[in-house]
Amino acid sequence: MKILLIEDEAKLSNYLRKGLGEAGYSVEVADNGVDGLHMALQGSHDLLILDAMLPGIDGFSLLAALRKSRQTPVLMLTARVSVEDRVLGLQTGADDYLVKPFAFSELCARIEVLLRRARDTGESARPTQLRLADLEMDLLRRRVSRAGQRIELTAKEFQLLMLFMRRQGEVLSRTQLAELVWDMNFDSETNVVEVAIRRLRSKMDVPFAKALLHTVRGMGYVMEDRAP
Repeated sequence: MKILLIEDEAKLSNYLRKGLGEAGYSVEVADNGVDGLHMALQGSHDLLILDAMLPGIDGFSLLAALRKSRQTPVLMLTARVSVEDRVLGLQTGADDYLVKPFAFSELCARIEVLLRRARDTGESARPTQLRLADLEMDLLRRRVSRAGQRIELTAKEFQLLMLFMRRQGEVLSRTQLAELVWDMNFDSETNVVEVAIRRLRSKMDVPFAKALLHTVRGMGYVMEDRAP
């Protein structure tokens, strides 16, 4: 699941990006309202986490502009504690409102509720159930199974598999995987991608009769159901 975090406080932004990444979410970050609005309108996100006080364009104005064309679920974060501010956020189009400081566990719980609600009402821009052959992913329940057998994955393995499943048939290079899953510039001396691919295969391919994750020599990797 892809989240856009629009927050100008660097310490909080880094903390949330790291924590949500470890929880299996793919997180993009904007530190001002102008860039945040552009990314929200041009990108494809399952959820926005939006600070009310932002440089460039404040969160309320950003949300009002967004709601003219997008119904992406929005969770507002703010230090404003008055009832009037919370009402303004909700009336402008926020789906939920969380006051700083907050517990990370509560943030995650609220994210799960919003994503589930979007799925149930058909408002989510992306499917939350992915399938390839006998491999199934439930993105909201964070479950993976193949041929009916449950597969336990780490947060990064889940995120890596989700990327492949969403882009079935597309060859993804090591550089793309490093940037999209680990949020890092690719270093030829780093084998983090190869290690993760090997571990993922050991769980979702090796125990079964047919491989779904394939190496394309000199190019990268692709997830597809190939004919025998």
